[in-house]
Amino acid sequence: MKTSLRRAAPLIAAASLIVLLAACAKEPEAPRSPVFYDRLDAAGATVSPEAAASMISGYRATRGLSAVVADPVLNKLAADQARAMAAVDQVGHNVKGGGSFEKRLAASGFDAGVAVENVGAGYRTLAEAFSGWRDSPSHNANMLKAGVTRLGIGTAYAPKSKYKVYWSLILAKPYEPPPAAAAAAPLPADGRTVVSIGGAVVSQ
Repeated sequence: MKTSLRRAAPLIAAASLIVLLAACAKEPEAPRSPVFYDRLDAAGATVSPEAAASMISGYRATRGLSAVVADPVLNKLAADQARAMAAVDQVGHNVKGGGSFEKRLAASGFDAGVAVENVGAGYRTLAEAFSGWRDSPSHNANMLKAGVTRLGIGTAYAPKSKYKVYWSLILAKPYEPPPAAAAAAPLPADGRTVVSIGGAVVSQ
């Protein structure tokens, strides 16, 4: 009987170790949903400019248009506008504390050849904002603006406001001086065209 117990002891110890290791093993984490679906109606939540650039670039590619990349200056400009709208609980391009898109763009230091802005509110995720803008003809035209290469996006959460989450999206192309050969031809102003939502030319 003693011999049998001695032989069984290593097996019992090994089995105990296996049980212990199994108990310590972490449960596999559930797959994380794409960042496009992250809820932004929460304190401290911020939209991902890189995710927005990826989503909008993919959409533009289906129309044969250029990709866009996130630009830190435009991100700040968009975030400032989102906060300005949240502060007054209004959606617009020219709200108190913000100023017109043209003036805000000029003050930002971003030298734009073309620039457009979409604003919105009430969307809880990037996916919802994209869908809302895509389904609006004027906003959709801005997302499909030819030639733009830069993007800025910002959100602001105001839990006591009507819409909770405010959005600003800016798409732009840096100003490029005309080639020397074309410089001799008369150009309107300095060649810049800044466009606000709906395609209204505000500077040319």
